[in-house]
Amino acid sequence: MPNITIAIDGYSSTGKSTVAKQLADWLNYLYIDTGAMYRAITLYAMEQEFIDEENFDREALIVSLPKISLAFKKNEAHGTHEIYLNGRNVSSEIRTLQVSEFVSPIATVSEVRRKLVEQQQQMARGGRVVMDGRDIGTVVLPQAELKIFMTASAKERAKRRYKELRERGDDVTFEEVLENVNERDRIDTTRKDSPLKKASDAIAIDNSEMNLEDQFHTILQLAQDRIAGRV
Repeated sequence: MPNITIAIDGYSSTGKSTVAKQLADWLNYLYIDTGAMYRAITLYAMEQEFIDEENFDREALIVSLPKISLAFKKNEAHGTHEIYLNGRNVSSEIRTLQVSEFVSPIATVSEVRRKLVEQQQQMARGGRVVMDGRDIGTVVLPQAELKIFMTASAKERAKRRYKELRERGDDVTFEEVLENVNERDRIDTTRKDSPLKKASDAIAIDNSEMNLEDQFHTILQLAQDRIAGRV
């Protein structure tokens, strides 16, 4: 069986990370959550007071980029994929609505994107990788053997995100979450550097009406067909 690279792109809160993790575990591939990498840098910028509701000191962040170290580790005991920021597990901290509000502006910084794209391409060398994000099939891994582009209605994505945040105990309203989803879509699709868009050879999957099991088996079949050379 050949080793392939699988790129999963799409809008926020479409379940890219969930299905990518499932797929990587099933295939025994390395899972790389590029969104978590941008979130980790966003958390760093917030903690260093480079960004808040009023200001964004882009230059300070750019100068600090060499100080930022990111790494993924699989927690075998819990079967989870965790991200470390300068040696600290920040997997939970990066999932707050506050980080969500600032991650898109951080992702528009070309120097941030260059740093992370270089790391992501290095991680993917040799194949056996499932990588998800916003520009994987178009920019990071344009030669990926299988490209998936996931979408769903903004309202449905906001419902999923709201449920997740409330279950974690976050004090948010549905309206706040929907506004965040729409704003992230606007920024992601209109930024000058690597905007979110479907690669010409990507397979589009609208999962507005799909449950997690159906979504996983649909994408698993596509991966198995590509690995076996059936398509």
